[in-house]
Amino acid sequence: MPTSYDTIGINYAELRRPDPRIGATIGRALGAAKTVLNVGAGTGSYEPSDRAVTAVEPSAEMIRQRPASAATAIQGYAENLPLADNTFDASMALLTVHHWADKEKGLKEMRRVTRGPIVLLTFDPSQRGCWLTDYIPELVALDDAQMPKMTDYEGWLGPVTIAPVPIPYDCTDGFLYAYWRRPEAYLDPKKRAAMSSFWALNNASERLEKLAIDLETGAWRKRYADLLSLEELDVGYRLVISIPP
Repeated sequence: MPTSYDTIGINYAELRRPDPRIGATIGRALGAAKTVLNVGAGTGSYEPSDRAVTAVEPSAEMIRQRPASAATAIQGYAENLPLADNTFDASMALLTVHHWADKEKGLKEMRRVTRGPIVLLTFDPSQRGCWLTDYIPELVALDDAQMPKMTDYEGWLGPVTIAPVPIPYDCTDGFLYAYWRRPEAYLDPKKRAAMSSFWALNNASERLEKLAIDLETGAWRKRYADLLSLEELDVGYRLVISIPP
């Protein structure tokens, strides 16, 4: 069954390289787990190399781009995991839950097959930490529409801990708000092609013309000068961890 990432995922592995600092945060959250399920696994970013990983991914294109060293991926959906109860020490789903057709069902499926922690990297739509929404205000409505609220996770999974994940200024992973200190990146159509939000917007090119002008005139750097000395910034990404009772 084709998925949106059969199109969006072209060149994904090249543009969405895992950042080791974010990877270390995820690794700590997984704790002592020896067996890990990665749901919505994509090209295998952030899969720990020192644990036994099973990957589930709906897109054939994303599976095709997984490196030979990555865990073998099962083509399937979060909402119907083809796995037995309590199979894994931990599970993770990174920047993917907002794409699921039934988020609650998918997360409950993760809990069904997971004995220990569920680790989610997601985005808090109540946060407006990145200047990009000043140029493309439609991103606010898009985030509100597709991103679960932080309170949803407790409703679906029970008690959770939620912590900010500050993004380094030189983050190697090209997700939507990763270029908060490198605005020129948003003018590169190749980089934008690896961000699903841009595929959902019809007038991004028009909005980005203003950004291009402000970069050329220096207006952007004058307006956001306080960002240029920061090493990292909280732009709204969150680590949500569910521990079973």
